[in-house]
This record gives sequence, C-alpha cells and structure tokens, in this order.
Amino acid sequence: MSPGSSLPQRFPYRLVATDLDGTLLRGDGTISQRTRDALAAAQAAGAEHLVATGRSVAWTRDILRALGYRGIAVCGQGAQLYHAGEDRLLTSVTLDRAVARRAVELLEDALGPLGVAAAADGVDGEIRMDGRFQPVEAQNLTDEVGGPREGVPDREGLFADPVIKLYLQHGVLGDDALAVAARERLGGVVDFVVSGPSLVEMLPLGLSKATGLSLAARRLGVRAADTIAFGDMPNDLSMLGWAAHGVAMGNAHPEVLAVADEVTGSNDEDGIATVIEALLEPSV
Repeated sequence: MSPGSSLPQRFPYRLVATDLDGTLLRGDGTISQRTRDALAAAQAAGAEHLVATGRSVAWTRDILRALGYRGIAVCGQGAQLYHAGEDRLLTSVTLDRAVARRAVELLEDALGPLGVAAAADGVDGEIRMDGRFQPVEAQNLTDEVGGPREGVPDREGLFADPVIKLYLQHGVLGDDALAVAARERLGGVVDFVVSGPSLVEMLPLGLSKATGLSLAARRLGVRAADTIAFGDMPNDLSMLGWAAHGVAMGNAHPEVLAVADEVTGSNDEDGIATVIEALLEPSV
C-alpha cells in the first residue's frame, strides 16, 4: 500500500505458503525485516502464512521459534504436519524401511556406491549418516540452527527407528542425474526429489509438499484456489502446481523457473516481499 493512502488494503489470497531455505530465508539464514513486514501485512489483510519445508521437524523447530512462527508447518517434504505453537506433531507419514533398504540395494547394483542418510521420525528425530555420506554445508544436515545428527557404523543403524525419508549422494552423478536415474529404476515404488545441492531424497510413493500442504490447508479451512506459494527447488514444484499461483524465486532451479506462474527476486532480494507488496497495493 502506498505511503499515505487511506484506502483499505486488500489481499487476493487466504494462504501464503513459503518454502524456507532459498526462499523465505536469506543466504545467511535470516529473514529480512521487509519480508517480515510484508507477511504481517498479508496476515492483517486476512491471509494465513504457512511454512512448507523439506526439513524434518527437528531441523525446523528452532528456525520457526526464531521467526516467532506459531502456526502449522509442513515439514519433511509433506511427511509431517507440525504445530509450532504447541510443539507437537499433528500427522506423520513414514517410509517403509524394508522397501527403503531394498531400494538402496537396487540403486547401488545399477549405479554403484551411494552415500545414504536417514531422517528419523518425531519432533527430535535424528539424521543418521553412513560412512559414505558427505555432510552438506549450509544445508539441512549441518545447519547451525541445529537438529540432532550422528554417524552410524553400518547401514542397519540408519533404520533403527522409523524414518520419514532418505538422503542419497553419488560420487559421480550430479543431483539431477541421480534423481532421474533413480526414478527410471524405482519410480513406481518410491519417489525421488532434489531438495538442494547434494541432497536427493527418497520419499514414500506419492508424498510431496503438495500432499502436506493440502492437509494443512484443510485444517485451516482454505483451498488451493485461495493459495499463493513461493519456492526455489524441484521439491517445491508440486506445491507451486497445487496453489492457484506459484511463484519462483529469482535464484530458483531451472525446472522451477520454467513452470512457475511468476518469477520474483531472489531470497536475498526480498522476492517474497516484492510480490506481497504489489498484491496489497489498492487498485485505482
């Protein structure tokens, strides 16, 4: 809304869904005051803000606390619905461990050795990494805002508790190539998505941010037609496609840029705020 305007602000959506890394958060892991103000203005105009992240709850809760976020969050690529204000899981979907073990074996037979990590279920779920998995700087698995993690001496240790997803790395294949190769071989058994540099994830078949967002929206009494969504990586494609209007950040993966309804500035350029501020401008 322009300074000094006396016209009431309007906002055409009832739900603003945002990814975290590369979208809501800047490169230094913070959220700008401009973006905070824009989201607060959208909420004052009647919209809900909902975080939808690939991070498991254990790797999200401290960030949400720092943001002052107290609502429902979609975590773990849609596997977990988490109520931040109450610090509890509302729903959770796990990856069948026998299927996951066999899927890793089949992929290694076809592609060679993989580095594997597993995200355990629960609000305190650890991320366990085998000896080949290389921790990823500035990403989910080594973030300073911390969730619990540990190395395990053998693969069985990855599956000691229920897991929501696996992370896969290949010594030669890049992220996109690994995801494509994995889908070609096992796409009807489990799902695969690229969520960040050196992070290819194995998920339960049919699970995505869109499924988690749909469940959260139902709890909030809103629909896809009421939603605008922001994201940057291929794991956000389902969410952007589900929403009435999908916005790619300027720093987004080429696949996301190619299909988004709109491209805004990068996460370091207040791309979310730019779009929200324009939507709040009164029509003349």
